[in-house]
Amino acid sequence: MTDSMISSARPSDMHGTWDDDEIDLLALFGTLRDGRWLIIVVTLVFTAVGVAYALIQPPIYQANALIQVEDKQGGLPGMENLSGLLESPSNAETEIQLIKSRRVLGKVVDNLNLDIVVTPNYFPVVGEALARRFNGGPGEVAKPLWGAQYAWGGEKLKITRMEVPGQTGNFILRATDHGWELLDEERQVILTGNTNELASEGRYSMMVTELVARPGTLFNVAKRSDYTAAIGLQSDIGASEKGKGSGIIALTYEHQNPAMAESILDEVGENYVRQNVQRSSAEAAQSLEFLRSQLPQVRRDLEAAEKRLNEYQVTAETIDITAEGSSLLEQIVELETRISELEIQRAEIEQRFQPTHPRYKAWASQMAELKQRRAELDRRIGTLPETQQELVRLRRDVEVGNEIYLQMLSNIQQLDIARAGTVGNVRVVDEAAVNTAAPVKPKRSLIAMVALLLGGMVGVGIVLLRSALNRGVENPEDIEKIGLPVYASVPLSKTQSELMKPKSRAQLRGKERTSGLLAVVNPADLAIESLRSLRTSLHFGMIDAKNNILMISGPSPGVGKSFISVNLAAVMAMANQKVLLIDGDLRRGFSHDVLRIRNEKGLSDLLAGKASTEEVVLPSGMDGLDFVCRGTAPPNPSELLMSKRFDEFLSGTAPKYDLVIIDTPPILAVTDPAIVGKHAGTTMLVTRFGGSPLKEVELTKRRFEQNGIEVKGVIFNAIVKKASNYGYYDYAYKTAE
Repeated sequence: MTDSMISSARPSDMHGTWDDDEIDLLALFGTLRDGRWLIIVVTLVFTAVGVAYALIQPPIYQANALIQVEDKQGGLPGMENLSGLLESPSNAETEIQLIKSRRVLGKVVDNLNLDIVVTPNYFPVVGEALARRFNGGPGEVAKPLWGAQYAWGGEKLKITRMEVPGQTGNFILRATDHGWELLDEERQVILTGNTNELASEGRYSMMVTELVARPGTLFNVAKRSDYTAAIGLQSDIGASEKGKGSGIIALTYEHQNPAMAESILDEVGENYVRQNVQRSSAEAAQSLEFLRSQLPQVRRDLEAAEKRLNEYQVTAETIDITAEGSSLLEQIVELETRISELEIQRAEIEQRFQPTHPRYKAWASQMAELKQRRAELDRRIGTLPETQQELVRLRRDVEVGNEIYLQMLSNIQQLDIARAGTVGNVRVVDEAAVNTAAPVKPKRSLIAMVALLLGGMVGVGIVLLRSALNRGVENPEDIEKIGLPVYASVPLSKTQSELMKPKSRAQLRGKERTSGLLAVVNPADLAIESLRSLRTSLHFGMIDAKNNILMISGPSPGVGKSFISVNLAAVMAMANQKVLLIDGDLRRGFSHDVLRIRNEKGLSDLLAGKASTEEVVLPSGMDGLDFVCRGTAPPNPSELLMSKRFDEFLSGTAPKYDLVIIDTPPILAVTDPAIVGKHAGTTMLVTRFGGSPLKEVELTKRRFEQNGIEVKGVIFNAIVKKASNYGYYDYAYKTAE
């Protein structure tokens, strides 16, 4: 003996009152648990796609180099006294901008032909990944798998010169038996040639220095302008100072080819150092040119001063000065020499700084101080005898001129040496190097992790969105809130699903199974147990009914009215009641298929006057259960149901049975249930779990009420046990074996 208990219970009835937030949280977790398989599948799909994407991505290698920027020490010859004023500490940010300038990178583009981009024509999606896995010897290429025009591994193409109209364009190079062909985007041949030979045709010319490929293999060739290539290189090269104020600049560059990454970064360093040296030597050359232009004038001034001194000595008949005059002469010569040096520096000071600049003001202040001291010495010289004054002045001009002339000659020699041996203030500390064992991209583990997380998020989003868009009722409480009691909650039966399959139907026609009724095939099924509970509820619910006629309808097709009707009739008959089941769906009724009864004469034939009551009331093969099939599909089913014959049939037949069950079509589709409901003492609705929106149930109730028919209650059918459906519980309680 098998017993089961099926009930619909509210959590508040069992655990007290729950607040809305807690219920919503439980429902959310329940929804996610119900959709766990969808979440798992979506997550696995995203992870698989992410892993595949990571595996087919080419490895990217990073080249690293270090450059040191030193502070300039000393100054130009003859300018040591102002070296602190004319020079400033090195600014790493400024040097970084110089490294990434088009002046430096443009030469890199020219030297390495970076304006010519060559890419083998790989098979879509997986071709490049397959080509990377080819390990052949020098000059060996992989055999084609699916197309001779694709590169499958080992192909090489190097172009050292390319000139095209407009300086830019996209082309295709095809390897031939004896050389190559250059095609335009329309696949027209515009140039042909051989390796290591310059080929020219009109405004096109190209030099291919290396070509390793099977005849027919295609390469994509893009010619870019020098400006575009330099700008692209600017964005790809990374430069940063290692430690604030350290003067050490770290350079990085990423490329699929580690050798190319090293070459580009080395070329950048060499061009930057060369440019720095040229800049430093240019400063020395400019100063040298200035000194050489001033030297003849200084020489003439010196000769003129010596001539005036000699003439005065002859005229004045004196050749010596006093001790006091000699002391003043030494001081004033030293001052005049320093003043002359500052005058030489004037041009560079005015060229580099504005008069308001602090360094210009410092130079001017030093000049003013020296001139003030010279004026004081001039006043002291004015106290000497007139002959001694003139002799001191003339001797001063000669000695000052001689000092300046000798200093300028010395500076010119030093500048010549400095210009020839200029090394600049930057140097390459570490040349470019690449760790080929550890590519920096792609981060395969990171990509897989991101794909895993993204798949989980998308899966959760799909489950939540599907739940939000699902308007079907899944909780009996929602139906009860609109004033319709739920008499029974019938769980979805797996056995019934098997019975509905065509193969199972054919098996049911065999000797082992003579019925399609779930109540007969599996009487212990939970769905049948719930119908037994419904049988008990109906016993008390129909006590006050005007008759023993029970009409079963629903809001829309597919809610399981016929399943409920035939199995409820069978359960009633098993309880030793005499039951008549009438298929009132004259359009699409199929209860006869479930009971394995031929649909020859039925209700429609009776109402049309083509058959008698005795002819349409047939035994079902189950004790206590008779059946009336729908009969021939009529053109006017509603009119037949409104006829007097239908009323006479029910009034004459119903007293002979304990219960008459009429299975009717959905009320929202046709008006037949409203007609049949006038004759029924009890009307029950069947709604489907997750398939009947609450608005639809409300509209069904209102439609019956408009026709004066009271809906007794609802049978909640095909319930699926879900974690989110916390208002429904089912239990199996079997007898111990």
